[in-house]
Amino acid sequence: MNNKSGLSCVLFDLDGTLLNTAPDLTTALNKALTHFNFPEVSVNAITPYISYGAAVMIDTALEEEVSAAIKADILEWLLNYYENHIADATELYTGMPELLETLEDKGIPWGVVTNKRERMTQPLMQALDLTKRSACIICGDTTAHSKPHPEPMLTACRQIQVSPESCLYIGDAQHDISAGKAANMQTLAATWGYLKPDDKPQDWGADALIDHPDEILDWITNQTHAFN
Repeated sequence: MNNKSGLSCVLFDLDGTLLNTAPDLTTALNKALTHFNFPEVSVNAITPYISYGAAVMIDTALEEEVSAAIKADILEWLLNYYENHIADATELYTGMPELLETLEDKGIPWGVVTNKRERMTQPLMQALDLTKRSACIICGDTTAHSKPHPEPMLTACRQIQVSPESCLYIGDAQHDISAGKAANMQTLAATWGYLKPDDKPQDWGADALIDHPDEILDWITNQTHAFN
């Protein structure tokens, strides 16, 4: 689908960009840690590592050497708990509901490209009534490769039937921007997301840094005349 603006679609990373999943993910992590008699961690300490998956969250949380088998048990327990509490506190970031409604009103499809697995992504999108609204949902195991490989991005474009060059991708991690650039998309780095202390989003090569979802509409308007 094309429009006179030259912008064909807007694609989002999920955790830390479209949705604030940190409350439910950190709760699941802490429930798992206490179940296996490890100390809990603070939300602030673990949030920067959410974009890298549950296994990395566990590695970050454990202050002592733990066997791979125990880590696997913690991971399984965490995922099972999270699956049953996937949207207890998760919600769209402030400004995102209005952005999605504006895109829909303008006939510009939007979709999700995430490294989160289908097992968690699909129920989460369904729980928040976003599945039918999104033009595509590409997960970490939808394609043979996940971000930073461009394959998920290109798969999204094929599903929506748009060219990558006319798409905008928004994400909060370097692998998001790398994937978008590799697919020849325009990219925005979401600095409200789950950035690590040593992250330098200004060096990722994004077309712009965006500090709040409200700024996305302004950027699109200035670049494409989509909303003029």
